Amino acid sequence: MCGSELPVWEGRPWFDYPMAAGAPGHEGWGTIEAVGDEVEDLVVGQRVAALTYNAHAAFDVADADKLVPLPPELGARPFPGEALACAINVFHRSEISPGQTVAVVGIGFLGALLTQLIARAGARVIAITRRPFALDVARSMGAAHTIALGNGDEVVREVAELTGSGLCDRVLEVTGKQQPLDVASSITRERGCLVIAGFHQDGPRQVDMQTWNWRGIDVINAHERDPAVYMRGLTEAVAAVAEGRLDPDPLYTHVFPLDRAAAAFEAAVARPEG
Repeated sequence: MCGSELPVWEGRPWFDYPMAAGAPGHEGWGTIEAVGDEVEDLVVGQRVAALTYNAHAAFDVADADKLVPLPPELGARPFPGEALACAINVFHRSEISPGQTVAVVGIGFLGALLTQLIARAGARVIAITRRPFALDVARSMGAAHTIALGNGDEVVREVAELTGSGLCDRVLEVTGKQQPLDVASSITRERGCLVIAGFHQDGPRQVDMQTWNWRGIDVINAHERDPAVYMRGLTEAVAAVAEGRLDPDPLYTHVFPLDRAAAAFEAAVARPEG
């Protein structure tokens, strides 16, 4: 991708290439090759998930307190720790309870994981997304109902029909785009909660403050910036996957060696069917 195609922040590309070797890449896992003299709880040969930012390198250096051991139950399974930790942290910020009706707007990797976590917590999930195959993914993750994200008014009508006009107790917006944010606002009930999990970094957004204000909606930006919270989420994600409470394996669709990183980024942008 060339710089002009990338999201901008304060007038600059969010990623400014060329970057340092191995970057970007903050979802790394791997095997420890060496440890410092004062490291006591980690050993050479141990598989770990890492909260570092050079995961696309053959080797990286990490502080010991930014690593979480991967238990033997995980075998050789891939483990993009930071992405899984995000799902855990967003889930906790959303304060899901059994019996709630929860809409997840946007079924990508994060939205699919959240659908699974919310459904397994005993809430009814309405999954809303554009791509037809992603609706199938949402159903496989436990969504009780799926709606194609097209015309916003039609989505609101369908949600109203499913909820007896009560709309949703919780709505998670997981796209980072304006139109799905509008839809998410519209289907949040009075005194409900709108959770912003999408990454809105390509410019300003307009919000329907009249609806937010009239309905008394609580709005949560579920993005963590405290490294300690990141690490708690990562530690819990490791335990959740090892114990079967979270199963991301169906969402891993392609494997690329490091020397084909460019092809991997192209696939991530193109998002081929399935």
